[in-house]
Amino acid sequence: MRQVWKNFRALYFAALMMLIGSGLLTTYLSLRLAADNVDELWVGALTAAYYFGLVLGGKLGHRLIARVGHIRAYTACAGVVTAAVLGHGIIGYLPVWLGLRLLVGMGMMSQYMVIESWLNEQAEARQRGLVFSGYMVASYLGLVLGQLLLVAHPQLGPDLLMIVALCFALCLVPVAVTKRIHPAALHPVPMEPEFFLRRVPQSLTTVMGAGLLIGSFYGLAPLYAAGQGLATERVGLFMGFCVFAGLVVQWPLGWLSDRYDRSRLIRIIAGLLCLAAIPLAVFAQLPLEALFITGFAASLLQFSLYPLAVAFANDHVEAERRVSLTAMLLVTYGLGASIGPLVAGVLMKLFGHQMLYAFVSLCALLLVVLIRPKAVTGLHQVEDAPLHHVPTPDNMTASPLVAALDPRVDEHVVQEQMQETEPPPAQ
Repeated sequence: MRQVWKNFRALYFAALMMLIGSGLLTTYLSLRLAADNVDELWVGALTAAYYFGLVLGGKLGHRLIARVGHIRAYTACAGVVTAAVLGHGIIGYLPVWLGLRLLVGMGMMSQYMVIESWLNEQAEARQRGLVFSGYMVASYLGLVLGQLLLVAHPQLGPDLLMIVALCFALCLVPVAVTKRIHPAALHPVPMEPEFFLRRVPQSLTTVMGAGLLIGSFYGLAPLYAAGQGLATERVGLFMGFCVFAGLVVQWPLGWLSDRYDRSRLIRIIAGLLCLAAIPLAVFAQLPLEALFITGFAASLLQFSLYPLAVAFANDHVEAERRVSLTAMLLVTYGLGASIGPLVAGVLMKLFGHQMLYAFVSLCALLLVVLIRPKAVTGLHQVEDAPLHHVPTPDNMTASPLVAALDPRVDEHVVQEQMQETEPPPAQ
């Protein structure tokens, strides 16, 4: 592990700084708008714009990297994101903020693609599991640290935007000064939506549900915590505590996933999430200890859904299609994460802050109804399924290329698929 850290510390540091900035910016904007008595609908719209930008960035990032190379693309996108962050402090007009959030999402997705392709290019086959795990830990740690910055700096002034911009400026350094060669050129990954809708419909349903839940959580949970009467520093602590649950659950979840039927696990976890969210949805005010414990439990469960759905889908899709599968899962998740904050924001505006977790409970209940283990025929189950569960970033801190880091996917299979998707030479 020490050797992996030494080889990839620059890219891990870049990912860490990006996620510190992104996590802090999302929570800051929610609390800033709440302090200005802006409708929850606007907060949901800003979150939706960010996730929609991530989805668009998956396509545009390929073109940009192919045109100017990895380092130039990363540098350009980091510059655009930094400017967009500072733009929030210069312009207070909310429709402009929507455009800025869209730019942040598009730029960050391109940055993810550069980092992931670089990690995959330089990771030896026997190290890919460790490299993947290190990237996931750096991502979650960045999100947690971004929330904890609010504890150290609770004032919602422009200083926090400066810190976010500082993080995105610092993430430039390790990539810009690297002595390593560029990774191989990228080519678009085919999604084949009709094929995956037929092959893994329950996995896609779970991913959509996870997007609805987690997109709403990142955008609106700060408003929920503020509605519970928490000061800014305690809101940051609550958010950091809940995001940390996403990291804590990964390894015990992997143990369960490798030993029990994954579709049944999805249904059981959705049922438990439905129950866990009820106290948060019913009580307008909770004691601080109960709020943190219940919020941690609900987050533990909601962050379990996406990794389980990914593992379940991989059990039924051949290795040569798994990069395409990741692209399909990414878009499905992004659509859910774009819709969820809007719907939850409307409910919170009409009925109060606790409606966030009423929405969570309802989404979880829908998954209980829609996920049917008995409908899984196993007709297309791949050999040696269930495959080994791999902890997976589930908050859109990844691009379709993250599949190439998955140790379940053979490196030569990924390379062959990329070659197959190369456009024919011009006549």
